[in-house]
Amino acid sequence: MPDFYDVLGVKRDASAEDIKKAYRKLARQYHPDRNPGDKQAETRFKEVQEAYDVLSDKTKRGNYDRFGAAEPGAGFSGGGRRGGQRGPNVNFNWGGGPAGGFQQVDPEMAEELMRQFFGGGGAAHGGFEEALGGGARGRGSRSRRPAAPQEVESEITIPFTTAALGGSVNIHVDDHELSVKIPPGVEDGKKLRLPGAIPGGGNLLLKINVAPHPYFRREGNDIILDVPLSVSEAILGATVDVPTLDGNKLAVKIPPGMSSGKRLRLRGKGIKGGDQYIEAKVTVPTATDERSRQLMEEFARLNPQNPRVGPPWT
Repeated sequence: MPDFYDVLGVKRDASAEDIKKAYRKLARQYHPDRNPGDKQAETRFKEVQEAYDVLSDKTKRGNYDRFGAAEPGAGFSGGGRRGGQRGPNVNFNWGGGPAGGFQQVDPEMAEELMRQFFGGGGAAHGGFEEALGGGARGRGSRSRRPAAPQEVESEITIPFTTAALGGSVNIHVDDHELSVKIPPGVEDGKKLRLPGAIPGGGNLLLKINVAPHPYFRREGNDIILDVPLSVSEAILGATVDVPTLDGNKLAVKIPPGMSSGKRLRLRGKGIKGGDQYIEAKVTVPTATDERSRQLMEEFARLNPQNPRVGPPWT
């Protein structure tokens, strides 16, 4: 059995606060939710829990420092790697002691001795419990932790608006249909744990893939919408109808002089209190007739402009 101080990575004279800090750090690192399917991490997590259970208790720690983990009468429920769950010591009569000479023997030590005396699995090859004539059952058998529920990983692709606003989607698991509630604002690549979703009581770890939207895109909890504008709308200003995430439309006033790339904000129209931004995309027509070219040339003379003032190459 590893030394409990070594398990937590602290010195033997460590304070209670140092032990608590070390435990919290290691518990977060090896927690099963952060290491799904990792048996080594699961084992380490149990060791950390067991070590903290002893060292965080003043009486248990004192007995551990005095007797160690394997000594009878140590006074704490340590040992074994079963997350602190260890059965009571077995009253076992060696036959050579005083009248009524029963001694407190660690179950694991007794089982090993039975194998040495009887060979194989104990008397009649039935193991430790049968070697004691069944007396170990209930009274001296070690408690066993129930097996961890099976966890199955899968993934689904959900619509952009469902990920943004939340909703329910139906999935099939082993011919069973399940309705999964999607929380608002879930991001692409996130995982949802569904306890007991697998037939037989297992857990389902569901990876969420978010499908792209035809015209919205996401930046954190903000929504961006590209809005095409004509040259005249961009120059003179206009009022245009734009869609919002909830399926409605809003009449948005475009101010005069709106260049491509500039944004207008619609407060609270994004995800979970975020905003929606209108990003202008000015579309330029091709002047195919002479009159149009003359008008544009006249406009350029009346409104001289150098848009390349400020770029790094100037």
